[in-house]
Amino acid sequence: MKRQIIDTIEKYDKIILHRHVRPDPDAYGSQIGLKELIALNYPTKKVMATGTHDDTLNFLAHPDNVSDEDFRDALIIVTDTANTERIDDARYKLGSFLVKIDHHPNDDAYGDLLWVNTEASSVSEMICELFEEAKKYKHWKMDASIARLLFAGIVGDTGRFMFQSTTKQTMDFAGELLTYGFDSTTLFNGMYEVERNLLQLKGYVYANFEMDETGVGHVKLTKEILQKYKVDQSEASLLVSALADVKGMKCWVFFIEDTSEIRVRLRSKGPVINGIAKKYGGGGHPLASGAAVKTWEEAELVIEDLKML
Repeated sequence: MKRQIIDTIEKYDKIILHRHVRPDPDAYGSQIGLKELIALNYPTKKVMATGTHDDTLNFLAHPDNVSDEDFRDALIIVTDTANTERIDDARYKLGSFLVKIDHHPNDDAYGDLLWVNTEASSVSEMICELFEEAKKYKHWKMDASIARLLFAGIVGDTGRFMFQSTTKQTMDFAGELLTYGFDSTTLFNGMYEVERNLLQLKGYVYANFEMDETGVGHVKLTKEILQKYKVDQSEASLLVSALADVKGMKCWVFFIEDTSEIRVRLRSKGPVINGIAKKYGGGGHPLASGAAVKTWEEAELVIEDLKML
């Protein structure tokens, strides 16, 4: 499969890469990391990354401005996106050929060529695999800026190597990426340093989360709370792992109120929770998923579903 993807990349003069809406480090790491990897090894190709930029990822990268004309006869590669509803920039449909590279359950088997590995810690790790194959097959090379992107994606999706998805291969790839000599300290600062107001909101989370006797926790961040701390929905989502250190917590949910919906961020230390995410129109990994509901009454139903696990 990896060689099929490499052969497909070689056939096209224009390549546009997509990822999911509301991106995280693995979305940018895999999408823009692969974009830069292709551009480095095929300098005559036009390679672009599209999607709405998230300011919380300013430290990592920025997508390109891609025109409708750019999509004509282009190869489309979508990374880290389980279903078509979550692909950022619906113009992916305008391309000539579609490749899906993902590590989520393959419930929506879209694309002309699919490489899905649910055992991978991140799609950035999968891009490292692709690079290793391409290095042997087509003598690809990598540089420090690409290694930085892929390392950030792996770190982000493994929770700094603490999640169960971390394997020996994950650590081997991470160690290999570090040999390219990028500034990992500055990268970690960009990923984990927060503004004072977000840290104060984290204090609010610690003071106001609820956990029942079964170990199911939740916290509700209303629009009023976000306004009080001057934090937007994307920034608040960065706090979803804050409850991971609570003793006795088996799974939890963050409800973050947006203008038109309430975002649902689910996390677990053991029980599989992506089935609940799917029930409410979302999806994700067995222990880390997301969805959205329309009302606080519906949010209560999510909590009740968690209690049934």
